[in-house]
Amino acid sequence: MLSKIKKENFGVVFRRDSLAGMVTSVALIPEVVGFAIIAGIPPLKAIAASIILVIVLSFVGGRPAMVSAAAGSMALVMASLIKNHGLEYMVAASLFTGVIQVLLGIFGIHKLVRYVPESVMKGFVNSLAIIIFISQAQQLVGKNIASYFMVAIAIFMMYLLPKWTTQVPAGLFVIVGMTLFSSTMGVHVQTIGDLGGLKGNLFEFGFPQVPATLDTIITILPYACALALVGLLESLLTQPIIDEMTATSSNPKQEVIGQGIGNTFSSLFGGQAGCAMIGQAIINVTSGGRTRVSTLVTGLSLLFMVLLAPGILLQIPTPALIGIMMVVALNTFSFDSFRFMRENSLRDSVVLLVTTILVVVTHNLAIGILVGVALHFAINWFFKKT
Repeated sequence: MLSKIKKENFGVVFRRDSLAGMVTSVALIPEVVGFAIIAGIPPLKAIAASIILVIVLSFVGGRPAMVSAAAGSMALVMASLIKNHGLEYMVAASLFTGVIQVLLGIFGIHKLVRYVPESVMKGFVNSLAIIIFISQAQQLVGKNIASYFMVAIAIFMMYLLPKWTTQVPAGLFVIVGMTLFSSTMGVHVQTIGDLGGLKGNLFEFGFPQVPATLDTIITILPYACALALVGLLESLLTQPIIDEMTATSSNPKQEVIGQGIGNTFSSLFGGQAGCAMIGQAIINVTSGGRTRVSTLVTGLSLLFMVLLAPGILLQIPTPALIGIMMVVALNTFSFDSFRFMRENSLRDSVVLLVTTILVVVTHNLAIGILVGVALHFAINWFFKKT
Protein backbone atom coordinates (compact mmCIF):
# COMPACT_ATOMS: atom_id res chain seq x y z
CA MET A 1 0.00 0.00 0.00
CA LEU A 2 2.78 2.45 0.91
CA SER A 3 4.54 1.97 -2.45
CA LYS A 4 1.26 2.65 -4.20
CA ILE A 5 0.74 5.86 -2.21
CA LYS A 6 4.32 7.01 -2.87
CA LYS A 7 3.70 6.89 -6.61
CA GLU A 8 0.76 9.25 -6.23
CA ASN A 9 0.09 12.29 -4.11
CA PHE A 10 -0.60 11.06 -0.57
CA GLY A 11 -3.36 13.59 -0.03
CA VAL A 12 -5.16 12.60 -3.23
CA VAL A 13 -4.99 8.88 -2.44
CA PHE A 14 -6.05 9.33 1.18
CA ARG A 15 -8.97 11.60 0.29
CA ARG A 16 -10.16 9.37 -2.55
CA ASP A 17 -9.95 6.16 -0.55
CA SER A 18 -11.48 7.73 2.55
CA LEU A 19 -14.53 8.93 0.62
CA ALA A 20 -14.89 5.50 -0.99
CA GLY A 21 -14.70 3.88 2.45
CA MET A 22 -17.45 6.15 3.79
CA VAL A 23 -19.77 5.21 0.93
CA THR A 24 -19.03 1.51 1.36
CA SER A 25 -19.66 1.59 5.12
CA VAL A 26 -23.23 2.73 4.52
CA ALA A 27 -23.74 0.35 1.59
CA LEU A 28 -22.80 -2.59 3.85
CA ILE A 29 -25.62 -2.04 6.30
CA PRO A 30 -28.75 -3.13 4.36
CA GLU A 31 -27.39 -6.55 3.33
CA VAL A 32 -25.65 -7.19 6.64
CA VAL A 33 -28.71 -6.27 8.70
CA GLY A 34 -31.27 -7.75 6.31
CA PHE A 35 -29.69 -11.21 6.15
CA ALA A 36 -28.89 -11.13 9.87
CA ILE A 37 -32.59 -10.76 10.64
CA ILE A 38 -33.45 -13.61 8.26
CA ALA A 39 -30.87 -15.87 9.96
CA GLY A 40 -31.92 -14.89 13.49
CA ILE A 41 -28.80 -12.87 14.30
CA PRO A 42 -29.21 -9.58 16.24
CA PRO A 43 -28.45 -6.73 13.79
CA LEU A 44 -25.90 -5.15 16.12
CA LYS A 45 -23.96 -8.44 16.25
CA ALA A 46 -23.80 -8.58 12.46
CA ILE A 47 -22.61 -4.97 12.28
CA ALA A 48 -19.97 -5.65 14.95
CA ALA A 49 -18.72 -8.67 12.99
CA SER A 50 -18.53 -6.55 9.85
CA ILE A 51 -16.53 -3.84 11.62
CA ILE A 52 -14.01 -6.38 12.89
CA LEU A 53 -13.73 -8.25 9.59
CA VAL A 54 -13.24 -5.24 7.36
CA ILE A 55 -10.69 -3.65 9.72
CA VAL A 56 -8.71 -6.87 10.28
CA LEU A 57 -8.69 -7.69 6.55
CA SER A 58 -7.48 -4.17 5.76
CA PHE A 59 -4.25 -5.18 7.52
CA VAL A 60 -3.87 -8.91 6.84
CA GLY A 61 -5.90 -9.49 3.66
CA GLY A 62 -4.32 -10.24 0.31
CA ARG A 63 -6.48 -7.98 -1.86
CA PRO A 64 -6.44 -4.25 -1.04
CA ALA A 65 -9.84 -2.53 -1.48
CA MET A 66 -11.79 -5.82 -1.36
CA VAL A 67 -14.50 -5.54 1.27
CA SER A 68 -15.14 -8.46 3.64
CA ALA A 69 -18.00 -8.44 6.12
CA ALA A 70 -20.91 -10.48 7.50
CA ALA A 71 -22.12 -11.59 4.08
CA GLY A 72 -25.63 -12.84 3.38
CA SER A 73 -24.34 -16.07 1.82
CA MET A 74 -22.67 -16.97 5.13
CA ALA A 75 -25.65 -15.91 7.25
CA LEU A 76 -27.94 -18.24 5.29
CA VAL A 77 -25.65 -21.21 6.04
CA MET A 78 -25.89 -20.40 9.76
CA ALA A 79 -29.68 -20.06 9.88
CA SER A 80 -30.54 -23.67 10.75
CA LEU A 81 -27.73 -23.91 13.32
CA ILE A 82 -29.02 -20.81 15.10
CA LYS A 83 -32.62 -22.02 14.94
CA ASN A 84 -31.80 -25.44 16.41
CA HIS A 85 -28.98 -24.62 18.84
CA GLY A 86 -28.78 -20.87 19.45
CA LEU A 87 -26.37 -18.01 18.85
CA GLU A 88 -23.49 -19.37 20.93
CA TYR A 89 -23.23 -22.38 18.62
CA MET A 90 -23.07 -19.98 15.69
CA VAL A 91 -20.20 -18.13 17.36
CA ALA A 92 -18.42 -21.44 18.03
CA ALA A 93 -18.90 -22.51 14.40
CA SER A 94 -17.44 -19.16 13.30
CA LEU A 95 -14.38 -19.76 15.49
CA PHE A 96 -13.87 -23.19 13.91
CA THR A 97 -14.38 -21.61 10.49
CA GLY A 98 -11.54 -19.17 11.09
CA VAL A 99 -9.17 -21.90 12.25
CA ILE A 100 -10.05 -24.14 9.28
CA GLN A 101 -9.45 -21.28 6.84
CA VAL A 102 -6.05 -20.45 8.31
CA LEU A 103 -5.03 -24.11 7.97
CA LEU A 104 -6.36 -24.29 4.40
CA GLY A 105 -4.40 -21.15 3.57
CA ILE A 106 -1.19 -22.61 4.96
CA PHE A 107 -1.71 -25.78 2.90
CA GLY A 108 -2.33 -23.80 -0.32
CA ILE A 109 -6.06 -24.27 -0.97
CA HIS A 110 -5.97 -21.10 -3.10
CA LYS A 111 -4.13 -22.99 -5.85
CA LEU A 112 -7.32 -24.89 -6.68
CA VAL A 113 -8.91 -21.70 -8.03
CA ARG A 114 -6.78 -22.03 -11.18
CA TYR A 115 -8.93 -25.05 -12.10
CA VAL A 116 -12.12 -22.98 -12.19
CA PRO A 117 -12.88 -22.49 -15.92
CA GLU A 118 -13.89 -19.16 -17.43
CA SER A 119 -17.44 -20.39 -18.04
CA VAL A 120 -17.89 -21.06 -14.31
CA MET A 121 -16.33 -17.70 -13.42
CA LYS A 122 -18.78 -15.88 -15.67
CA GLY A 123 -21.64 -17.93 -14.26
CA PHE A 124 -20.53 -17.01 -10.74
CA VAL A 125 -20.39 -13.29 -11.54
CA ASN A 126 -23.74 -13.30 -13.32
CA SER A 127 -25.48 -15.26 -10.58
CA LEU A 128 -24.28 -12.86 -7.91
CA ALA A 129 -25.42 -9.89 -10.01
CA ILE A 130 -28.86 -11.47 -10.45
CA ILE A 131 -29.14 -12.32 -6.74
CA ILE A 132 -28.17 -8.77 -5.76
CA PHE A 133 -30.72 -7.26 -8.16
CA ILE A 134 -33.55 -9.60 -7.16
CA SER A 135 -32.87 -9.14 -3.43
CA GLN A 136 -33.10 -5.37 -3.88
CA ALA A 137 -36.25 -5.57 -6.01
CA GLN A 138 -37.92 -7.79 -3.39
CA GLN A 139 -37.45 -5.04 -0.81
CA LEU A 140 -39.68 -2.77 -2.89
CA VAL A 141 -42.67 -5.12 -2.89
CA GLY A 142 -45.59 -3.41 -1.17
CA LYS A 143 -43.78 -0.10 -0.74
CA ASN A 144 -45.35 3.29 -1.49
CA ILE A 145 -44.88 5.35 -4.64
CA ALA A 146 -42.33 7.58 -2.91
CA SER A 147 -40.02 4.58 -2.48
CA TYR A 148 -40.14 3.74 -6.19
CA PHE A 149 -39.55 7.39 -7.05
CA MET A 150 -36.48 7.57 -4.78
CA VAL A 151 -35.03 4.37 -6.25
CA ALA A 152 -35.45 5.74 -9.77
CA ILE A 153 -33.79 9.04 -8.82
CA ALA A 154 -30.94 7.17 -7.09
CA ILE A 155 -30.29 5.05 -10.20
CA PHE A 156 -30.42 8.14 -12.43
CA MET A 157 -27.99 10.03 -10.18
CA MET A 158 -25.58 7.07 -9.97
CA TYR A 159 -25.21 7.14 -13.76
CA LEU A 160 -25.35 10.92 -14.23
CA LEU A 161 -23.15 12.29 -11.41
CA PRO A 162 -19.87 10.64 -12.54
CA LYS A 163 -20.25 12.52 -15.84
CA TRP A 164 -20.24 15.82 -13.93
CA THR A 165 -17.63 15.19 -11.26
CA THR A 166 -15.44 12.44 -9.85
CA GLN A 167 -14.34 14.46 -6.82
CA VAL A 168 -17.19 13.08 -4.68
CA PRO A 169 -18.37 9.46 -5.14
CA ALA A 170 -21.87 9.33 -6.61
CA GLY A 171 -22.96 6.89 -3.91
CA LEU A 172 -22.03 9.29 -1.12
CA PHE A 173 -23.87 12.14 -2.83
CA VAL A 174 -26.99 9.96 -3.23
CA ILE A 175 -26.94 8.80 0.40
CA VAL A 176 -26.40 12.24 1.94
CA GLY A 177 -28.76 14.02 -0.45
CA MET A 178 -31.65 11.60 -0.07
CA THR A 179 -31.25 11.36 3.71
CA LEU A 180 -31.48 15.15 3.99
CA PHE A 181 -34.41 15.25 1.56
CA SER A 182 -36.47 12.52 3.24
CA SER A 183 -35.84 13.76 6.79
CA THR A 184 -36.44 17.47 6.13
CA MET A 185 -39.38 17.06 3.74
CA GLY A 186 -41.10 14.39 5.84
CA VAL A 187 -41.13 11.80 3.05
CA HIS A 188 -42.46 8.51 4.44
CA VAL A 189 -40.17 5.73 3.23
CA GLN A 190 -38.44 2.81 4.93
CA THR A 191 -35.20 3.69 6.72
CA ILE A 192 -32.34 1.60 8.07
CA GLY A 193 -33.90 2.05 11.51
CA ASP A 194 -36.95 0.11 10.32
CA LEU A 195 -34.81 -2.96 9.55
CA GLY A 196 -34.07 -3.60 13.22
CA GLY A 197 -32.95 -1.72 16.29
CA LEU A 198 -29.36 -1.43 17.44
CA LYS A 199 -29.84 -2.90 20.90
CA GLY A 200 -27.27 -4.66 23.09
CA ASN A 201 -23.50 -4.48 23.45
CA LEU A 202 -21.49 -3.93 20.29
CA PHE A 203 -18.50 -6.08 21.33
CA GLU A 204 -18.36 -8.86 23.93
CA PHE A 205 -14.94 -10.50 24.19
CA GLY A 206 -14.73 -14.15 25.21
CA PHE A 207 -14.88 -17.73 24.02
CA PRO A 208 -18.24 -19.18 22.90
CA GLN A 209 -20.31 -20.47 25.81
CA VAL A 210 -20.99 -23.99 24.56
CA PRO A 211 -20.41 -27.39 26.20
CA ALA A 212 -16.89 -28.70 25.59
CA THR A 213 -18.10 -32.12 24.44
CA LEU A 214 -17.75 -34.39 21.43
CA ASP A 215 -21.44 -33.88 20.62
CA THR A 216 -20.84 -30.14 20.37
CA ILE A 217 -17.97 -30.65 17.93
CA ILE A 218 -20.05 -33.08 15.86
CA THR A 219 -22.83 -30.49 15.70
CA ILE A 220 -20.59 -27.55 14.85
CA LEU A 221 -18.00 -29.06 12.49
CA PRO A 222 -20.23 -29.62 9.40
CA TYR A 223 -21.40 -26.00 9.58
CA ALA A 224 -17.85 -24.76 10.08
CA CYS A 225 -16.62 -26.70 7.05
CA ALA A 226 -19.51 -25.41 4.93
CA LEU A 227 -18.88 -21.83 6.08
CA ALA A 228 -15.15 -22.13 5.39
CA LEU A 229 -15.80 -23.45 1.88
CA VAL A 230 -18.49 -20.91 0.97
CA GLY A 231 -16.46 -18.03 2.39
CA LEU A 232 -13.27 -18.97 0.57
CA LEU A 233 -15.04 -19.64 -2.71
CA GLU A 234 -16.77 -16.27 -2.66
CA SER A 235 -13.60 -14.46 -1.59
CA LEU A 236 -11.23 -16.17 -4.03
CA LEU A 237 -13.61 -15.70 -6.95
CA THR A 238 -14.25 -12.06 -6.07
CA GLN A 239 -10.52 -11.38 -5.84
CA PRO A 240 -9.72 -11.65 -9.59
CA ILE A 241 -12.69 -9.42 -10.39
CA ILE A 242 -11.22 -6.65 -8.23
CA ASP A 243 -7.78 -7.40 -9.71
CA GLU A 244 -9.19 -6.79 -13.18
CA MET A 245 -11.10 -3.65 -12.18
CA THR A 246 -8.04 -2.06 -10.56
CA ALA A 247 -5.43 -3.47 -12.99
CA THR A 248 -3.41 -4.70 -10.01
CA SER A 249 -2.39 -8.09 -8.61
CA SER A 250 -3.18 -9.67 -5.27
CA ASN A 251 -2.01 -12.48 -2.98
CA PRO A 252 -4.59 -15.32 -2.82
CA LYS A 253 -2.73 -17.27 -0.13
CA GLN A 254 -2.54 -14.22 2.11
CA GLU A 255 -6.25 -13.57 1.48
CA VAL A 256 -7.22 -17.10 2.58
CA ILE A 257 -5.19 -16.84 5.78
CA GLY A 258 -6.46 -13.30 6.32
CA GLN A 259 -10.07 -14.45 6.02
CA GLY A 260 -9.37 -17.06 8.69
CA ILE A 261 -7.75 -14.52 11.01
CA GLY A 262 -10.65 -12.12 10.50
CA ASN A 263 -13.27 -14.75 11.26
CA THR A 264 -11.36 -15.89 14.34
CA PHE A 265 -11.26 -12.33 15.69
CA SER A 266 -14.93 -11.83 14.88
CA SER A 267 -15.95 -14.95 16.81
CA LEU A 268 -13.85 -13.97 19.84
CA PHE A 269 -15.90 -10.77 20.04
CA GLY A 270 -19.20 -12.64 19.74
CA GLY A 271 -19.59 -12.14 15.99
CA GLN A 272 -20.26 -14.33 12.99
CA ALA A 273 -18.03 -15.54 10.18
CA GLY A 274 -18.01 -13.53 6.98
CA CYS A 275 -16.29 -13.27 3.62
CA ALA A 276 -15.75 -10.95 0.67
CA MET A 277 -18.87 -9.16 -0.55
CA ILE A 278 -18.72 -8.60 -4.29
CA GLY A 279 -21.37 -5.87 -4.43
CA GLN A 280 -19.81 -3.75 -1.73
CA ALA A 281 -16.30 -4.41 -3.06
CA ILE A 282 -17.38 -3.07 -6.43
CA ILE A 283 -18.99 -0.03 -4.78
CA ASN A 284 -15.68 0.63 -3.02
CA VAL A 285 -13.65 0.36 -6.22
CA THR A 286 -16.06 2.34 -8.40
CA SER A 287 -16.15 5.03 -5.69
CA GLY A 288 -12.36 5.36 -5.96
CA GLY A 289 -11.09 2.83 -3.41
CA ARG A 290 -7.74 1.34 -4.39
CA THR A 291 -5.67 0.80 -1.23
CA ARG A 292 -6.11 -0.64 2.25
CA VAL A 293 -7.03 2.85 3.44
CA SER A 294 -10.47 2.46 1.84
CA THR A 295 -11.38 -0.70 3.75
CA LEU A 296 -9.88 0.61 6.99
CA VAL A 297 -12.02 3.74 6.67
CA THR A 298 -15.03 1.53 5.89
CA GLY A 299 -14.67 -0.20 9.25
CA LEU A 300 -13.88 2.96 11.20
CA SER A 301 -16.79 4.86 9.59
CA LEU A 302 -19.17 2.05 10.46
CA LEU A 303 -17.86 2.03 14.03
CA PHE A 304 -18.22 5.82 14.25
CA MET A 305 -21.80 5.74 12.98
CA VAL A 306 -22.87 3.03 15.42
CA LEU A 307 -21.20 4.59 18.47
CA LEU A 308 -21.50 8.32 17.87
CA ALA A 309 -24.22 8.91 15.30
CA PRO A 310 -26.75 6.06 15.46
CA GLY A 311 -29.62 8.50 14.99
CA ILE A 312 -28.27 9.68 11.63
CA LEU A 313 -27.49 6.11 10.59
CA LEU A 314 -31.05 4.98 11.32
CA GLN A 315 -32.52 7.82 9.22
CA ILE A 316 -30.84 6.77 5.96
CA PRO A 317 -33.64 5.78 3.52
CA THR A 318 -33.32 2.25 2.20
CA PRO A 319 -34.64 3.23 -1.29
CA ALA A 320 -31.44 5.24 -1.79
CA LEU A 321 -29.35 2.17 -0.97
CA ILE A 322 -31.57 -0.06 -3.11
CA GLY A 323 -30.96 2.21 -6.09
CA ILE A 324 -27.20 2.14 -5.51
CA MET A 325 -27.14 -1.66 -5.21
CA MET A 326 -29.25 -2.09 -8.36
CA VAL A 327 -26.67 -0.08 -10.30
CA VAL A 328 -23.94 -2.24 -8.75
CA ALA A 329 -25.81 -5.38 -9.88
CA LEU A 330 -26.13 -4.07 -13.44
CA ASN A 331 -22.45 -3.12 -13.53
CA THR A 332 -21.46 -6.50 -12.07
CA PHE A 333 -23.33 -8.59 -14.64
CA SER A 334 -20.97 -9.84 -17.34
CA PHE A 335 -22.82 -8.77 -20.48
CA ASP A 336 -19.98 -10.10 -22.60
CA SER A 337 -21.20 -13.56 -21.54
CA PHE A 338 -23.49 -13.45 -24.58
CA ARG A 339 -20.48 -12.89 -26.85
CA PHE A 340 -18.62 -15.62 -24.94
CA MET A 341 -21.49 -18.06 -25.58
CA ARG A 342 -21.58 -17.20 -29.30
CA GLU A 343 -17.83 -17.55 -29.78
CA ASN A 344 -17.28 -20.71 -27.71
CA SER A 345 -18.64 -24.24 -27.76
CA LEU A 346 -22.10 -25.32 -26.66
CA ARG A 347 -20.56 -27.16 -23.70
CA ASP A 348 -19.13 -23.89 -22.32
CA SER A 349 -22.53 -22.24 -22.70
CA VAL A 350 -24.20 -25.10 -20.84
CA VAL A 351 -21.71 -24.88 -17.97
CA LEU A 352 -22.15 -21.10 -17.72
CA LEU A 353 -25.95 -21.35 -17.66
CA VAL A 354 -26.05 -24.27 -15.22
CA THR A 355 -23.70 -22.49 -12.81
CA THR A 356 -25.74 -19.29 -12.98
CA ILE A 357 -29.10 -21.00 -12.52
CA LEU A 358 -27.93 -23.26 -9.67
CA VAL A 359 -26.50 -20.39 -7.62
CA VAL A 360 -29.57 -18.21 -8.21
CA VAL A 361 -32.04 -20.98 -7.35
CA THR A 362 -30.21 -22.43 -4.33
CA HIS A 363 -28.53 -19.22 -3.10
CA ASN A 364 -25.64 -21.57 -2.38
CA LEU A 365 -22.42 -20.48 -4.01
CA ALA A 366 -20.58 -23.68 -3.11
CA ILE A 367 -23.12 -25.94 -4.83
CA GLY A 368 -23.19 -23.84 -7.99
CA ILE A 369 -19.41 -23.56 -8.32
CA LEU A 370 -18.66 -27.20 -7.49
CA VAL A 371 -21.35 -28.52 -9.84
CA GLY A 372 -20.20 -26.12 -12.57
CA VAL A 373 -16.57 -27.23 -12.29
CA ALA A 374 -17.55 -30.92 -12.13
CA LEU A 375 -19.85 -30.52 -15.15
CA HIS A 376 -17.10 -28.78 -17.13
CA PHE A 377 -14.60 -31.59 -16.59
CA ALA A 378 -17.26 -34.31 -17.05
CA ILE A 379 -18.39 -32.90 -20.40
CA ASN A 380 -14.82 -32.48 -21.64
CA TRP A 381 -13.95 -36.02 -20.54
CA PHE A 382 -17.04 -37.40 -22.31
CA PHE A 383 -16.23 -35.66 -25.60
CA LYS A 384 -12.61 -36.83 -25.44
CA LYS A 385 -13.78 -40.44 -24.98
CA THR A 386 -16.20 -40.29 -27.92
